[in-house]
Amino acid sequence: MSQFDVVVIGAGPGGYIAAIRAAQLGFKTACIDAGVNKAGDAPALGGTCLNVGCIPSKALLQSSEHFHAAQHDFAAHGITVGDVSFDAAQMIARKDEIVTKLTGGIGFLFKKNKVESLHGKASFAGKNGDAYQIEVDNKGEKTVVEAKHVIVATGSVPRPLPQIAIDNVNVLDNEGALNLTAVPKKLGIIGSGVIGLEMGSVWKRVGAEVTILEAAPAFLAAADQQIAKEAFKYFTKEQGMAIELGVKIGDIQNVDGGVSVAFETAKGEAKTEVFDKLIVSIGRIPNTEGLNAEAVGLEKDERGFIQVDGDCRTNLPHVWAIGDVVRGPMLAHKASDEGVAVAERIAGQKPHLDFNTIPFVIYTDPEIAWVGKTEEQLKAEGVEYKKGTSLFSPNGRALGLGKAKGTVKVLACAKTDRILGVHMVGPMVSELVAEAVMAMEFKASSEDIGRIVHAHPTLSEVLHEAALAADKRALHG
Repeated sequence: MSQFDVVVIGAGPGGYIAAIRAAQLGFKTACIDAGVNKAGDAPALGGTCLNVGCIPSKALLQSSEHFHAAQHDFAAHGITVGDVSFDAAQMIARKDEIVTKLTGGIGFLFKKNKVESLHGKASFAGKNGDAYQIEVDNKGEKTVVEAKHVIVATGSVPRPLPQIAIDNVNVLDNEGALNLTAVPKKLGIIGSGVIGLEMGSVWKRVGAEVTILEAAPAFLAAADQQIAKEAFKYFTKEQGMAIELGVKIGDIQNVDGGVSVAFETAKGEAKTEVFDKLIVSIGRIPNTEGLNAEAVGLEKDERGFIQVDGDCRTNLPHVWAIGDVVRGPMLAHKASDEGVAVAERIAGQKPHLDFNTIPFVIYTDPEIAWVGKTEEQLKAEGVEYKKGTSLFSPNGRALGLGKAKGTVKVLACAKTDRILGVHMVGPMVSELVAEAVMAMEFKASSEDIGRIVHAHPTLSEVLHEAALAADKRALHG
């Protein structure tokens, strides 16, 4: 029986990073993962993020943006391209190549850092003294390994819709939405979160008629509502996506020619739409099926999340859990940082992870990004604040790019000027938000950002201007 200092269950962005960091710290480490490639004939590391989530969706978003630009934007630059055609299968093939390259890269990193990669479904089998026994089931071939420390990083799975099962033929989850090889004429999406908006953007740009049905009465309720309302306007009035808020989903059936969805609008009007394809993106739930947590008494809460403290310790000694399977935002970068922190805690170090400075990003066009408190949260908490906003419309770099829509908003403490939150909709704000994260980590004030020299012309000047506006000394607005 192989024995390890650390065994990580799951090779997603939390698990594989935890395994690498543990090995760097001198621990004999193994990482167990059951993921397979798209063809189903070989192991594939990287979890949902690399295989059917973050990475492939960004590849499709970029491809669809190029197609849309060739159709609608090149002429303004004096570029004539003639008739532009679209090949969905080639777009998917390019995405698959990127996924294969990155998942293979994790295997290289494991070898480089001397992490033993074990393929199969992992489950707790019991204990041998202080060591935990983990069974690895590789298509019926079972082995058992022992570990002094176990890090559970099994991620999440799509939340099912009670009305109909996901078949990834006509009713799709995130994986199915990433593998359409033809553009549906009418695409329905249930849920206007990250997956719904990003997949809606992809297929809208290449020709689909997109309708998004959202149960919540507010659009992007977790985001600052000034920014959310501006983004809603771009998606609906300018880009033509139909987004219905406050709907109640009724009967869903497979019918000739697609999927029939009955729903009630926020005004109480009964409607039925038939879509060629339907994407279900109503959130995700922790993936603990088959983990056999009961064998060792690993505690979960009523929603299925593994219970942990602030340092990711479970109720069991030397068993840790990170990422989507525990509390907190379901974000790949949050999982990765938790993985690093846990490996360092096992080594006796004392790392710190601040949930309030974890950035959120939606990779639509324009992009949406934020970090820290929203204006609504500050009001609810009774915090005195000041705010500054700045538009991309007068920014020289944004105008040169042809992407001058959007706003940056800085929220700062009215008494101390410390930055409490930064919210953005606009071009490349997924990159701009990093400056805000850094500023908040170092407890910076809005004046600090205002005093820093920003290169000209750059998009970052809009954040600089918003920080100045918080102090009522904007220079360009």
